[in-house]
Amino acid sequence: MQFPSITAAWLAILALLYAGLATQVVRLRRKNRAGFGDAGNAQLRSAIRAHAHFSEYVPITALLIAMLEMSGLPKASIHGLMATLLVARVLHPFGMYAAPGSLLFRVGRIWGMTITMIVMIASATLVLWRATLTG
Repeated sequence: MQFPSITAAWLAILALLYAGLATQVVRLRRKNRAGFGDAGNAQLRSAIRAHAHFSEYVPITALLIAMLEMSGLPKASIHGLMATLLVARVLHPFGMYAAPGSLLFRVGRIWGMTITMIVMIASATLVLWRATLTG
């Protein structure tokens, strides 16, 4: 079995994005003197959700893609899945800070989430398909 080096490299980039989201939460917690929760601040609530949303979807999706890489899926497909996941995860936080119904909201939050789900479902389906073939 091979080390999933392509997934690992993309995941390192995603980890830097995650660190940026975490830093934003810390910065806003200090600014709003909120040791726990969001202190009723909408901007902090958005930062918390953007950070949490990332942590809810990226690990399972990256794990699925790593399994695909280890199973021998073509390198271009792995790069494509991970690049698409990165684009989705960059879009999403922008939408979290935008006014509901605005273009940035639709492009960022809605498309960021939609693309994330497509990558996750496609990866899960491919894992099931490949596992069935090698069964």
